[in-house]
Amino acid sequence: MRNSVYMDPAQKFSLLLLFLGLVCVLASASSLKDDFEHCERVVQEWAFSSLEEEIKADKHTLRDLLFFLHVPRTGGRTYFHCFLRKLYPNSLECPRSYDKLRFDPRKRKCRLLVTHDDYSMVSKLPKQSTSVVTILRDPVDRVFSTYEFSIEVAARFLVHPNLTSATQMAKRLRAKTTGVSTLDIWPWKYLVPWMREDLFARRDTRKHRGLNDIMSSDPYDTPEIAMPLHEYIHDPIAHDIVHNGATFQVAGLTNNSYTPESHFVRHCVQKYKALGHHVLQVAKKRLDDMLYVGLTEEHRESATMFANVVGSQVISQLRASSSKTKGSAGKKSEWSSLTSESKSNNNNIDQNSTSNQNRSEIASPEIDEAVNENMTVGELMDSYEVCISSLRKSQTQRRTSSLKRIAPANFTKEARQHISAVVLQQIRSLNHLDLELYKYAQGLFAKQHRRTMQNFVGMEGLESLFNNSYTISGWKLLSVGTIVVSLLITFILVNARRRTLKLKI
Repeated sequence: MRNSVYMDPAQKFSLLLLFLGLVCVLASASSLKDDFEHCERVVQEWAFSSLEEEIKADKHTLRDLLFFLHVPRTGGRTYFHCFLRKLYPNSLECPRSYDKLRFDPRKRKCRLLVTHDDYSMVSKLPKQSTSVVTILRDPVDRVFSTYEFSIEVAARFLVHPNLTSATQMAKRLRAKTTGVSTLDIWPWKYLVPWMREDLFARRDTRKHRGLNDIMSSDPYDTPEIAMPLHEYIHDPIAHDIVHNGATFQVAGLTNNSYTPESHFVRHCVQKYKALGHHVLQVAKKRLDDMLYVGLTEEHRESATMFANVVGSQVISQLRASSSKTKGSAGKKSEWSSLTSESKSNNNNIDQNSTSNQNRSEIASPEIDEAVNENMTVGELMDSYEVCISSLRKSQTQRRTSSLKRIAPANFTKEARQHISAVVLQQIRSLNHLDLELYKYAQGLFAKQHRRTMQNFVGMEGLESLFNNSYTISGWKLLSVGTIVVSLLITFILVNARRRTLKLKI
């Protein structure tokens, strides 16, 4: 007699479900593997082609076009207003630098481009004639600053009774002004509306519940007023735009990129952490090829180095251009026409910039000075110090006015010290690529600083001088030595004076 196992219909059904579940798991694993391999292949191909790109010109020499790749919340606006606008006449600045939609790189005599666009912008420029500069910031502090600024700008709209009114008014103002609004600029065109909608929703909830006085000791965790930081960093929008933002921007992979494959590459890297080292490799190579890489945390040294590395070469270029023009008999000086045009254009810009409180963050708070072709690096630094003082004052006033509307969410550097260790570790983990890139940039900055110091005291010139000292009298050598010592003392005193200048960003 044969033994048989009897199963009731319920048991059979359970086994069938188990079998189907196993099939689904295996199919899912296979699909996931195929997806990873596809992503890996696309990312590797992109990285290989990007690393193949070669810039033949000397990276230490300023070329015809200067592209300032402005990573948000690094202090780049200070360099734009207090260095570059002191160096370049308005007529040499590429039109609508911060506005991707209206940028025209074909403009004749366009020699300065300052924008939040990523490195893919270089594909629109004459690569061998373009020098790139940038500034990086500690990734954790940059996340704090991005969060704060998004809410600060969004809070300006709370003067309106509701979100619909605020949105309609913003559209009308942007249509009337000739300037560029913060809402036109990446990444703020995504982050500010996101926070604006959130602020209005929380204000409506407070009104509905009758909550008038909100007390909180932690501005980064006041859910009745604004989105808490610990929620912000885990939102999909923050994942796509904020985290590892510096690495993606230097690599040319933001959601604002000009290259079509960039979006798929970015999503693959965000999905599979193991693929991040390919992007990091490209970003490091691009930092290597830049004329200048500054650090927000090394503000004093970065500013001094920018003046000596970039500023000195811009002055030399424009001086040479002016001399050629003046040498043409019977022709009006091109420099004079450029500076007069700069004054005229900047007068118009200044009038527009005071028209409303939602005006562009890019607009200068004062009329740009006419460019002085005889300016020295020392005079440029003096002008920079005066400018940052004025800029810092206007930034503080605007920030204070905005944050009053969302009190007690008053963001300060002191308040950052009380953010929990758990949140800090989460931010570090979410920005692992940026942390690695920043560490690499610190190494580049140190090398650049040593090279600048060597150039400053003229080590090569002195070596040549003393190698041929038999042809030079002793008093001349003493005179040269005295000059070098004087330059070193002046450099030390100027840097000591700037040590007290700390720009709040």
